[in-house]
Amino acid sequence: MARHVFDDLGYRHYEWKCDDKNAASMRAAKRFGFTYEGTFRNDSVQKCCNRDIAWLSITDTEWPSISAALDAWLAPQNFDADGTQIRTLAEVRAYS
Repeated sequence: MARHVFDDLGYRHYEWKCDDKNAASMRAAKRFGFTYEGTFRNDSVQKCCNRDIAWLSITDTEWPSISAALDAWLAPQNFDADGTQIRTLAEVRAYS
């Protein structure tokens, strides 16, 4: 999806939003290269409770290095004969 947003549509900013209490979603976004931008407090109400929304993003200037890391992470040569990944995304990003 990010490739389409940046490479095909030419957007400059791609967002990831989640409940600020959703630690797993926040970790995933950061692992994929999103940067935390802030929290919209009391952004919505769900089940009679206020919900704070965390916003993360990737910008067009960050995209080339993130894209290269994702390509290397998903490349066929990053998988062994059993289909197990050899290097994690964090390892790939550390050496990019």
